[in-house]
Order: sequence, then structure tokens, then C-alpha cells
Amino acid sequence: MSDIITLNHGSGGRSSQDLIKDIFIKSFGDPQAVLSDSAILNVNSEKIAFTTDSFVIDPIFFPGGDIGKLAVCGTVNDLSVSGAIPKYLTASFILEEGFLINDLKRIVESMAHQAKIANVKIVAGDTKVVHKGKCDKVFINTTGIGIFENDYKYISTGEKVEIGDKIIVNGTLGDHSIAVLGARNELNFKTDIQSDCACLHELIQDVLKAGMKVKFMRDITRGGLATVLNELAEIVNLGIELIEKDIPVKESVNGLCEILGFDPLYLANEGKVLMIVHSDDANTVVDILKNNHLGKESRIIGDIISDHPKMVVGKTEIGGKRIINMLQGEQLPRIC
Repeated sequence: MSDIITLNHGSGGRSSQDLIKDIFIKSFGDPQAVLSDSAILNVNSEKIAFTTDSFVIDPIFFPGGDIGKLAVCGTVNDLSVSGAIPKYLTASFILEEGFLINDLKRIVESMAHQAKIANVKIVAGDTKVVHKGKCDKVFINTTGIGIFENDYKYISTGEKVEIGDKIIVNGTLGDHSIAVLGARNELNFKTDIQSDCACLHELIQDVLKAGMKVKFMRDITRGGLATVLNELAEIVNLGIELIEKDIPVKESVNGLCEILGFDPLYLANEGKVLMIVHSDDANTVVDILKNNHLGKESRIIGDIISDHPKMVVGKTEIGGKRIINMLQGEQLPRIC
């Protein structure tokens, strides 16, 4: 492990995983615990989902959203993919001296709007101001609490995932990363791609309330689809096979990825969920997702298999296969 923190440690990939396991879990947690998007806690015989997150995106305003929208949607989605119904959020701000009050108002109003959409209340928070140059405009930290109508603890652990289950995503990959990168103007390209930043609570609850056999869920953020699937393969000790031609990616995103040397499977998203579903229910789940505007491009993209346990393999469009590893190093800085 490196002697210093590098940007790789914030990528969501292998370096992030190593940092969590080697530093934080050793001191704070159970080495055998499954690391999920929310902790499932027992409070007076009731289960709640509890999560926390920090948001440090650059730029803070981007096509399709802003850091405030991102903070609420990201926290709501972490609760939702655990099977919980989001209820309460906190919001703490670290503000840089000189930050424009009008920009802060715009961010806070965006958060309030998204909270209303998600039917959650922002109930507590904190504000700190640091000297100019000691923070990049604004950082936001959130905490979220959700409740369960049914016992969905297994969704976070993946304990019910088995051979033959289908892999589903609710839409195109990479939109958020490319939208943010285009907004930076660092690589001198223009794009009309919008971030997919959105609250997925209703989309997910539509599937769960229909009684579908959902085995596992995770929102596809830092590290992208490839990293989430590699984490799952390690947890369940099974293989994963993706049909790459079935993975939805906008032509514009794919074209820019080819020019810039990116792989859409590793790009961050802020409105995409991965579902592992029993094969009997997979087509019905896709139909349910497509009835929601956030799931119009939903697809079955692969299978859980017995071959190559703990590995993710992609079937290419030309009929070959390639190993899809967890993100190594850093692909895009400050993306969420």
C-alpha cells in the first residue's frame, strides 16, 4: 500500500477498496462484513437503513445537475438500493471564503427541490467556512435514513445470488462522467450529453412492490459497472458474464470514449442501478423498469455463472471474451 494518499484512493476502484479494508475496517469494523451502500441497523426491533456520503464534484454546476442535486440523489439512491424507503437526510457544508452567496442559494434550492421529489426531509446539518484556497468552493456531506416495509437485508449482502440469475441495468452508462468532463472544458470538446443524476427510489420500489425476486442491487457510481460487478463476484464467489453488445451506451458517449481512451464500463453514473434478478422474473423486471421514465433503456446484460468464480468476463461483439477487472488507478478526478 502507498505511504501517502493519492487521487487513486478516491476512484472507487481497487485502491479505494484497499484503503477501506487496510485502514478503516481494521479500526472501525468487522473484517468479514459485506461493504454495501447502506448499513442495516436494528433499532427497537425495527430495521433501518443508514448511510453517509460526501460530494466534491468539479465543476459544481454541470449539464443535468449540480452538487446539491447530486448530494440528495446520491444519498437517496444509496438507501433505495438497499431496499429501503428514504425518509430523512442531513446536509453539512464546507464553504470556501469568497464563495458566492447566490451560488449557495442555487445549490440549496436544488437540494430542496430534489428532497421534495424524493419525499424526504432534510432535518439537520452543519456549516463550516475555511480560508480561501483551503477548499474547492463547496463540499457537501450527507447522512440518510430509510425504513423497510419488508426485510430486504439480503439485497445488500448478495447472499441469495445464485447461478442463472440475470444482470439488469436501467439505462445508458457513462452519461454523468462525460457530461461533467465536458463542462470542465479541459479537453476542448463540446457535448450536449446531460448527466443522468436522478433519484431512483420510485423506480426501485416499483420492482420490489411487484414482488419480483431481486437478489442484489447497487447504484453504479465511482468505478462504474465493472467495479460494482467485480465486488459482487468476490462477495458471492461466482462468475459473471456480460454480453457487451447488450450493454446500453449512447453513441455520443461511446464515440467520445473511443477518442479519449475511456471504457464506459468504468465511468461513473448518478442515475443507474444494477439489479441481480431471478431468471424467471428478469423480463418482467425490465418491463416494469421501462414503464418509468428513468428506465426506458433498461436491458438484461448478462448472467451469474459457475465458471471463473470471482471474475467478470465480457463477451465481445466479435465473439471473443475479455477479462473485465476492477478499476485500477484513477480514470476521472472529482466526478461525484
